[in-house]
Amino acid sequence: MASVLIIDDETGVRESMSLILKMEGFSVDTASNGLDALQTTKLGKYFDFILCDIRMPGMDGIGFLTEFKKSGTDSIVIMISAFGTVEDSINAIKYGASDYITKPVNTDELLLRMRMAQERQVLEKENVVLRKELRKEYGFEDIVYRDNKIAQVIETARKVSGYKTTVLITGESGTGKELFARAIHNNSSRKDKPFVALNCAAIPENLLESELFGYEEGAFSGAVTSKPGLFEEASGGTLLLDEIGEIPLSLQPKLLRVLQEGELRRLGSNKTIKLDVRIIAATSSNLANLVEDNEFRDDLFYRLNVLPINIPPLRERKDDIPMLADYFIEKYKDKLGTNVTSISSDAMSKLIEYPWHGNVRELENIIERAMILTDGDIIEDLEFLNEDVQSDPSSWFDSLKLDEALKRLEKLYIERALNETNGNRTHASRILGISRRGLLYKIKEHKLANDDISEDDTNS
Repeated sequence: MASVLIIDDETGVRESMSLILKMEGFSVDTASNGLDALQTTKLGKYFDFILCDIRMPGMDGIGFLTEFKKSGTDSIVIMISAFGTVEDSINAIKYGASDYITKPVNTDELLLRMRMAQERQVLEKENVVLRKELRKEYGFEDIVYRDNKIAQVIETARKVSGYKTTVLITGESGTGKELFARAIHNNSSRKDKPFVALNCAAIPENLLESELFGYEEGAFSGAVTSKPGLFEEASGGTLLLDEIGEIPLSLQPKLLRVLQEGELRRLGSNKTIKLDVRIIAATSSNLANLVEDNEFRDDLFYRLNVLPINIPPLRERKDDIPMLADYFIEKYKDKLGTNVTSISSDAMSKLIEYPWHGNVRELENIIERAMILTDGDIIEDLEFLNEDVQSDPSSWFDSLKLDEALKRLEKLYIERALNETNGNRTHASRILGISRRGLLYKIKEHKLANDDISEDDTNS
């Protein structure tokens, strides 16, 4: 049975509301003023609802509400007044009331407001629990590692978490850049505010500006209503700009202004909107090289590169592979409904020897696939991990971006041409349709030569 405390200086109001609520199955207590009500609540009795008149002699409703909220009790407080003004309504909500209604009180409206307030409270509590679970899933303590390189990265990320300063996370595709970004957010004072992530490479260039900065009605054809951008949606929290190197040059000055001034203008608007958003940028590209190639503004690069964090590729921290493999087995065991609990030493050796161009994401995909194909409780066979896997482009799809796949394919072409010509570079260059000088440059770039190629060789 839900309990209600009615606070009103009018005896008739208290009695009539008590009668109505008791008929609806509520347990009811009453008080004639704010001070009496405080005494009642301080006796330790909990009330699911408190219905409080605003204007009363002595301590009024706002005074009671202010003092009551200091107790931290989560009772639903609905303010009631015969003088329904906008100011009363604003003050009631400002000081912590769940809702506000006017006299004479309509019974159906009151019961509806109580039910709606209770539903909101339940949702808010569920959201708190979900946020805590998310923070648990994406906290630093949940990053699986053994290698000292990742330990150092985590230590740096922990240190920068407490600051609003922009962070630039670099690393190859699949190394876990978003995982680190979420951990930084969840370890900061912004953890209860939104975390919004955008993959800049996934949004068409003509839509990226409106997605980031929002727009006003009529800003362009099809803009039938106003819409806030992701910067505004992340207000008070963190915005992750993944693959920041893919932002077109035309948008970079506007992004730089947001970073420097902390404000933006929606498309089609002259109004400046102040922002309180922490920016975390991530990229698998070398931004310094993009700056040299005039594909990325140097002032934006330096503004982003205040606190750089580089995540090493999996092939440079192979001590992490056994722990990660066990972690993914545990993760997918219930999800897939398999009996797999471990991996054999031979299969583990294959995992450790594998080059892992797709990093942790590729390892996760391979473990999941192995669990599906394994009949027993131990992964014994990893047939798909053979020498041909690296040369099968269809296996790259889940783990490589297009530019990485093209580089790998180029390397494979060159390797095959050199193998077929027994290392004759002149003959291989003819097969590939490039100059000998171009082939020597590519050999050096992909580190395919057993001997050193001098600058004179590449210039010959």
